[in-house]
Amino acid sequence: MGKNKLQKFADMRSYPHVFEYPYSVVDNVPFEMQGKWGKEFFKNDNPIVLELGCGRGEYTVGLGRMFPDKNFIGVDIKGSRMWSGASDSLKEGLNNVAFLRTNIEIIDRFFAEGEVSEIWLTFSDPQMKKATKRLTSTYFMDRYRKFLVPDGIIHLKTDSNFMFTYTNYMVQENKFPVLFVTEDLYHSGLVDDILGIQTYYEQQWLDRGLNIKYLKFTLPQEGALKEPEQEIELDTYRSYNRSKRSGKKTTLAFEDEQLENE
Repeated sequence: MGKNKLQKFADMRSYPHVFEYPYSVVDNVPFEMQGKWGKEFFKNDNPIVLELGCGRGEYTVGLGRMFPDKNFIGVDIKGSRMWSGASDSLKEGLNNVAFLRTNIEIIDRFFAEGEVSEIWLTFSDPQMKKATKRLTSTYFMDRYRKFLVPDGIIHLKTDSNFMFTYTNYMVQENKFPVLFVTEDLYHSGLVDDILGIQTYYEQQWLDRGLNIKYLKFTLPQEGALKEPEQEIELDTYRSYNRSKRSGKKTTLAFEDEQLENE
């Protein structure tokens, strides 16, 4: 256990734009910012955009630089990775950037109805064994509906053919409007400044010759959601540093696990 990681956790606790609410905390301490992000934290009524599973926060920070008229919140459970984006945004004085350290399974506890306009899913774990853990499953779509604006936008950027194929089937099954789709982003001629933001691991996947896939769709509020039934070929490789999701833990166990694994 290096001092560097201990210092990162100490830094995160002191950062004014970082909120830490894992399972064990949010069950006992209500999250009072719900429905008040714009008024009480960002001090404006600009659209709010989430990056779920933000890792080091490259997209959160990159988008924050590009769009001062929008607010961006990176969400992840891995604190030492998030520290990079949190530190960079603080040093740059990006007042439209924040970070939420929590379990994404309870994301709907942190935002009120219609409070979020867009969601970015950047290289999410494909969770090939269990559909309900996939961030593009109907299980999560039901949660996103609770706080997204009507027909809010969802972006999926992934190296995983399994995740991309599954999400396409899910979108088709539920007749979600598709705005944009490509199986090879960097050879599609469609890359712009936004899509061209590259995460640390994305650069490694590109070096391995993996295609980056992108899907952009809207999420209607009405209608019961159905899971796709098609069989999907599993990915033949494992992405860098993918680990199993942790279950419900005490605060102490949560911190110990992060210090050991990150």
